[in-house]
Amino acid sequence: MTPDQVLDEFRAAGALLEGHFVLSSGLHSSVFLQKMFVFMDPSRTERLCAALAEKVRQRYGTIDFVVSPAVGGIVPGYETARHLSAKAIFVERENGAFALRRGFAIPKDARVVLVEDIITTGLSSRECLAAIREQPGTVLGAACLIDRSGGNADLGVPLVSLATLDIPNYPADRLPPDLAAIPAAKPGSRALKP
Repeated sequence: MTPDQVLDEFRAAGALLEGHFVLSSGLHSSVFLQKMFVFMDPSRTERLCAALAEKVRQRYGTIDFVVSPAVGGIVPGYETARHLSAKAIFVERENGAFALRRGFAIPKDARVVLVEDIITTGLSSRECLAAIREQPGTVLGAACLIDRSGGNADLGVPLVSLATLDIPNYPADRLPPDLAAIPAAKPGSRALKP
């Protein structure tokens, strides 16, 4: 699947939104990728995650566990794991930090990859990786559907993505006038309480 085909899937799902958005990272942007519009269509999700699984397999080889952050990463993590014949688990916030809960554990010899939906700054990914590293398995790298950092997010591990975009993001105190003139919406999930 080419990057243009990935973006076509988001467009067709009505998931490529324009306006003024506060991202989960706290940065502001004129573009928001509402991945839940993509994930509500199982066929579309399967196409994207099958393509991501193939890139993961090519880059990292055999995978035993796919770990994703709740909430937004659960669906693509599960579907990508299905195509990799791997186990799918997720981390959740506990006292403000990501942790494996629900009895999830990663065994010593497990080959692990983090699967995300969208990466902007990499903050959630780094937090997720920190929780994974508390387990004895081996973290091989990370993967996401869309890297909107333009390839600049530093996760501390290799990253593969289906599409890389360079969408400008702004701190709240440095908004361009045209963006500042539009009321901001905050559609992300980071502020959800456990």
